[in-house]
Amino acid sequence: NEVKVPKENLLGDATGGFYYLMNMLAQERLTNACGAVAGAEAALQVTIDYVRERKAFDRPISHFQNTRFKLAEMRTQIDVAQVFVDRCVMDHNQKKLTPEVAAEAKLFTTELLGRVVDEGVQLHGGWGYMWEYPICKMYANARIQRIFAGTSEIMKEIISRGMKL
Repeated sequence: NEVKVPKENLLGDATGGFYYLMNMLAQERLTNACGAVAGAEAALQVTIDYVRERKAFDRPISHFQNTRFKLAEMRTQIDVAQVFVDRCVMDHNQKKLTPEVAAEAKLFTTELLGRVVDEGVQLHGGWGYMWEYPICKMYANARIQRIFAGTSEIMKEIISRGMKL
């Protein structure tokens, strides 16, 4: 309360705070997208390790076709997301990343993270809902990613406005 900042310590225009915040949202959303892809990759790796070790009907659950198909879907979706995020990073470095594309990256990757950790919990079975297992913590932590830097619904609004409907 009642803190005074000397004028010589002011960074930028005193009335430009909202502009400065809005100016950095695309970068914040891109950062969020990078973290979501990394989180999805980590969840996939934890799940792969688990299904190789866990047995059902006297064989590792990694040998079941359903498990392999689920892992293949996750691998593909993460790889596609990584390519898109890499392109966004290149665009950002060239100052060409638009707010709409940053919103697409944030929307797609955080929703993907939610799906991957959810599938990871499912493949862990009952153990996936136990705090002792990393996938359970990943599941809990992934949920906030669809809220940080603007909710998924806000991302959809930004994307659709850019489409000039």
